This record gives sequence, C-alpha cells and structure tokens, in this order.
Amino acid sequence: MSNDIFGAVDQFIDERFAQEDEALLQARQAIIAGNLPPISISQNQGKFLYMLAKLRNPQNILEIGTLGGYSTIWLARALQPGGKLITLELDQHHADVATANLRAAGLGDSAIVRVGNALEELPKLKAEGGKPFDVIFIDADKEPYAEYFQWALQLSHQGTLIIADNVVREAKILDEDTTDPEVKGVQRFIKLLSESKEVTATIIQTVGSKYHDGIALAIVN
Repeated sequence: MSNDIFGAVDQFIDERFAQEDEALLQARQAIIAGNLPPISISQNQGKFLYMLAKLRNPQNILEIGTLGGYSTIWLARALQPGGKLITLELDQHHADVATANLRAAGLGDSAIVRVGNALEELPKLKAEGGKPFDVIFIDADKEPYAEYFQWALQLSHQGTLIIADNVVREAKILDEDTTDPEVKGVQRFIKLLSESKEVTATIIQTVGSKYHDGIALAIVN
C-alpha cells in the first residue's frame, strides 16, 4: 500500500474526528512560517494523544520536545482545571514559536516552555521537588530516548502514563547492524523498556500521513 492511501485515510479520519480549530490551524501555520522542521504529530495523532492524556485526568503533564507547540496544545487541553504542563525545548527559536502558539490558544498560564538541554533540565525538575507527573510525552531527539525514559520514571508515580513517539522508524528498528544513531537510540530505549519491571508497556505500530512508525505506551506499576 502506498503512502498516498495512508494519507487519504488520515484525511478521512481527521475530517470526522480530529478537526483543527483556529488555534491549532494557526499553530501549524506559525510552524511553517517560522521554518521549523515539518515533524509535528499529525491531527489524528494529536487527538489520540489528547484522549490518552484525558484518561489520566492529569493535573501535571511533562513533554520532552516541544518544537512549535502543536502537540503541546493537544496535551494541555487534557489538563484538569488548574493543572500545569511543562514542556522542554532545546532550541530558543522553536521555544519562541511554541510560546506564541500557546498564548494564542489561551494556554499561556497553564503551559510553560523551559528552554535547555532536556538531560540538564530533567535533573533540575527532580531537584525542584515538584509533584510527580501524571502523563509524560517523549518526542525529542532519539539518541537519548533511554535516558529520557529513565528520568521519566524518576518523575513519575504509580499510574503515570509514559508515551514515546517515533519508535518503529519504518521498521528500521529490526536492523541489528544499523549505524543510524537515531535508530540505535530507539533500539536502546526499546531494550530498556522491555526489560523494565517498573512499568507495564507495549508498542503500537502506526501508519498514516507520517507513513510507518509507532508509539510506545507504558504505565508505571
């Protein structure tokens, strides 16, 4: 089956279940206008992410990897009244675009963009002693996915939902001889996830406008 078919089915689903409102449309347009990489989650993936988060009735959400804030808007809308979302972004320009998008969506008070290397910011979050997160979404550079997962565990409580995107890589994870650092990073993450006794986890393959990939889901035991 071709990517055209996957994209057409995605559009069919989007029109019925994942319509974008003005804030999401503006966010997508701002990402294009700001010359950010075209790697945001798709509409229906955003709706799926929102529904997953909503099931946890979250007061606190952590996102690792902001880009232009498109996924952040979907996640922040799942927060309970008075809830807070923290999203970590390495690139200042990306963070500026995301901050503007969140404000335009009316989420400026509930969603906070922190700029810096996630592997430096995550220990700071731990040291600050805030409440554990109810939902953690990992969607950043792939090489340190295993380390992001280890920090996610430290920032969790029993029942926390940890979601990691882009973990099938068009089946490249099956290549044991790969030299691709992103694929190798995902392979390390999958090994760690599969061996962890701290979570109940699985991976779901996905197809669509993003072609063939997958999402990991883990619930902290």
